[in-house]
Amino acid sequence: MTLPAMQLADFAEITQLIAAARARAVQAVNTTLIDLYWQVGQVISHKIAQAQWGDGVVAQLAAHLAQTQPGLRGFTRSNLFRMRKFYETYQGDEVVAPLVRQLPWTHNLIILNQSKRAEEREFYLRLAIHEQWGKRELERQFKAALFERSVLSPAKVTPLVAQMHPEALDIFKDSYLVEFLGLPQGHAEADLHLALLRHLKDFLIELGRDFCFVGSQYPLQVGGRDFALDLLFFHRGLNCLVAIELKIGRFEPEYLGKLGFYLEALDRDVKKPHEQAAIGVLLCASKDDEVVEYALSRSLSPALIAEYHTQLPDKAVLQAKLHELYLQSAPEADAGNMQALSSE
Repeated sequence: MTLPAMQLADFAEITQLIAAARARAVQAVNTTLIDLYWQVGQVISHKIAQAQWGDGVVAQLAAHLAQTQPGLRGFTRSNLFRMRKFYETYQGDEVVAPLVRQLPWTHNLIILNQSKRAEEREFYLRLAIHEQWGKRELERQFKAALFERSVLSPAKVTPLVAQMHPEALDIFKDSYLVEFLGLPQGHAEADLHLALLRHLKDFLIELGRDFCFVGSQYPLQVGGRDFALDLLFFHRGLNCLVAIELKIGRFEPEYLGKLGFYLEALDRDVKKPHEQAAIGVLLCASKDDEVVEYALSRSLSPALIAEYHTQLPDKAVLQAKLHELYLQSAPEADAGNMQALSSE
């Protein structure tokens, strides 16, 4: 039976209300569960700290709960100790503690076990919440060493981007991982372009949650001539078009001229009156940071230069570089603490 359009709209409204209520219910259950784990961890922590319990008592507690609470899951000896660590890690942190209640227990465990520093935990907590990452994507971002890359290599942007969109520094990356494309070593630009379109969902996740795809080989007409922009996106948070030009080789300064031309065409002929000026991204296979700095310093276009990588980075190498950076910036009195953190 075909329903009238008005009736379908009414039904859709009710469907959305149900979906929203279900989402709130799931979040409420998750918050209650995390609060329970926090409270259990608090009790265990205090009992052990006051020498009222030894580690063996926690094993007895797990056995007792298994016997007296049939069907109860998640309260094994190892998980009880995780609850203790969970509480001890975040207790007293009024900024971060509320964040853990917005994520499932599995996400919290991944962040808790794989982060070496407090700022790294906060970094992944905030991103996992904002980007709504699933478990697999969160684990992928740890393997991709996103925190280390973000600290060691912040986004390279022109002064105009920093002036017009200061929040863009937290949105764009210096490098993007596209290992999911499965590209061979000697791929062509057309191969990269087509692979990104085939794996557009994964690429959007890598770009960030507020990116929306507009078009591929987006047509621009200037002075009776036709041009084609590789990829065009829209960023909801920045309220602007984002043009991405692909280069399979090393960044060259002259690329900025063409990108700036495309941005001018977008602003004149495509941008809506309520939107901000477009931003351009040159996505290259490699770049020399000093060349990039020189090229961007006097550019009048809101643009940035980034690399794409077809393989996951060597996380151990990045962690070593980050540790060295922390040691250089930390007072000598904190050097011992930094060494302890790096060996966790």
